[in-house]
Amino acid sequence: MSSDQIDHDRLFKELIETYFAEFMQLFFPAAAQVIDLKQIKFLQQEIFTDITAGEKHQVDILVGTRLKDEPGLILIHVEPQAYPQKEFNARMFIYFSRLYEKYRRKILPVAIFSYDQERDEPDTFQIGFSFLDILRFQFYKLELKKLNWRNYIHSNNPIAAALLSKMGFKSDERVPVKLEFMRMLARMKQDPARMELLGGFFETYLKLNQEEEEQLYRELGKIDQKEADTIMQITTSWHEKGRMEGKVEGRMEGRMEGEAIGEARAKQDAICKYMVARFKVDPAGIREKVQHLTDRDVLDRTLTELFTAGSVGEAQSIIQNTVGKAVQ
Repeated sequence: MSSDQIDHDRLFKELIETYFAEFMQLFFPAAAQVIDLKQIKFLQQEIFTDITAGEKHQVDILVGTRLKDEPGLILIHVEPQAYPQKEFNARMFIYFSRLYEKYRRKILPVAIFSYDQERDEPDTFQIGFSFLDILRFQFYKLELKKLNWRNYIHSNNPIAAALLSKMGFKSDERVPVKLEFMRMLARMKQDPARMELLGGFFETYLKLNQEEEEQLYRELGKIDQKEADTIMQITTSWHEKGRMEGKVEGRMEGRMEGEAIGEARAKQDAICKYMVARFKVDPAGIREKVQHLTDRDVLDRTLTELFTAGSVGEAQSIIQNTVGKAVQ
């Protein structure tokens, strides 16, 4: 999926609204200490018209909350920015002024720069003369590409896990980043819906190719077996792959049928990768057997049984027996 096809605003909005407290605690701890993050309300998106440019702009995330030691409502405006934009700092000020005009409340503005280039973005907007300073407006900024991903891999913060995919890493670090993301998910034990949210966000921005996936599962075979088993039960990658393959094939063969085919192939792939990572078996031989399994429930049960197998022989027996029943 190209960058132009990705709805960056929707992805960041869903992630931050789900983990707003964790977002503030991780990146803006000084503010998080004095803001009552237990009482937050997401307000309706505001749309402002730029009369000069003839454009409409939408405030992405607007939160109503309070300070712990002060009465009265405050607002937090979070603006994700997926591409460089001239005079973005001026736009932040315009948003601020429009929001203040409407609400007449203290407002904390936050900008998230998520594009792939590493740039020095201003966090102030100033107006003045040589003889008089008229205005100095400042906002929090988060430049994801400038963050070292390794500094966040020991965190139990789900926001840190998802945003590894947008931090600063080299092209040859894609597999280690994905591995550490999966290890973080395994530690956090999020519910399935949130696990899917985190995985979907991550893989939108860091999707491994087939060669990298194979390298990833070789690396999984080198870590603690119990941890590897937990990671293998996290179906983020192959569920996402199943949905995407299903959508493609669905256009040709009917949506429901296509999604079923895609999910079945993804589950077959998960079984193969688990056997390679856990028992170091030949992937071609396993793939030849599991391709006979097309029922998604059967594939799910097979994978669950494999997690309990104590030896390669026991695992191969599970697959052989399941395939035998399927082809009868």
